[in-house]
Amino acid sequence: MKAAVCYAFNEPLSIEDVEIDPPQRGEVRVRLSATAICHSDIHYIRGERDAQPPLVVGHEAAGTVVEVGEGVNLARPGDEVIVSLLRSCGRCFFCLQGQPYHCEGSFALSSESRLRNARGEPLGDGGLGVSAFAEEAIVDQSQVVAIPVGMPMDRAALLACGVITGLGAVVNTARIRPSSNVAVIGIGGVGLNAVQGAALAGAPRIIALDTRDSKLEAARTFGATHVLNVRRGDPVREVRALTEGRGADAVFVTAGSAGAAQQGLAMTRTAGTLVLVGLPAPGVTLPIVIRDIGWSGQRILGSCMGSTRLAVDVPWLGDLYRQGRLKLDELISGRYPLERINEAIEDVERGDALRNVIVFP
Repeated sequence: MKAAVCYAFNEPLSIEDVEIDPPQRGEVRVRLSATAICHSDIHYIRGERDAQPPLVVGHEAAGTVVEVGEGVNLARPGDEVIVSLLRSCGRCFFCLQGQPYHCEGSFALSSESRLRNARGEPLGDGGLGVSAFAEEAIVDQSQVVAIPVGMPMDRAALLACGVITGLGAVVNTARIRPSSNVAVIGIGGVGLNAVQGAALAGAPRIIALDTRDSKLEAARTFGATHVLNVRRGDPVREVRALTEGRGADAVFVTAGSAGAAQQGLAMTRTAGTLVLVGLPAPGVTLPIVIRDIGWSGQRILGSCMGSTRLAVDVPWLGDLYRQGRLKLDELISGRYPLERINEAIEDVERGDALRNVIVFP
């Protein structure tokens, strides 16, 4: 097996031979066919998160189950599956509340690695729980869900993170109604899916905000009714002008920036909702005037992975894709072999790509 391994932060990933141990109880081994590049992976590669090399990141993937450990009843060899970082025990307080995305269960994979390099060193995953910049991965059985019939692997991989995070923030976390005007700040892969989630929910006005005109044009394709370049003009004033002076009913901040969150709060109407989706660096804070929030009745919500329940949401999204109502093909900017992963990452960092996907033969 080969994997893209980050040995030193801010250095190009290197392709290394690694060993993979058999899956243990409750675990499955998946031969990967496609892994999308998410900005979270890049943050770990660049040393912007609390993780130590050597590690293998990558967490938005799809492939085929090739081996299962003892006690596995959710997958079997030959199953084509989406592989997500979402891991749930089904028994803890949050799982029983229908919130498996906050699972507090205990998993061996949280402290043990099944990957080792040629020197026998364990290879971490940076906390992303998959290690999918590799030909194979071992994950808990709760992290896999069957690929909807007729969906190609590269499109299916997108359902593991970016799509469910953005779209789920709209339909699951905020539960947007057809009468709600929506603003989305940050039009990357997650932001585009927040836009198309708002379109699916029937929002009459969907305002996309970003610094790049190319991404704003993409937002129109995904359902935005208005686009604003935040570097030109006053975005808060313009959003209010588009919403009868009140502000948006719901603002989704998919950019990992305190400044974006502050702007989002300022363009949220009285009794409206600010939804924080993007993750800034650890320790970044948002100053708020408590009296203003209390008096205005505004709500501030966090959205963890789009409040996604894999077994419920993935089949639904598959149906939408088959009906032509969910855009996945349009999200993929390029497909690269593992040997060109550094080129694919650089393309994402330049802002030229929506989602680049590593494909395996």
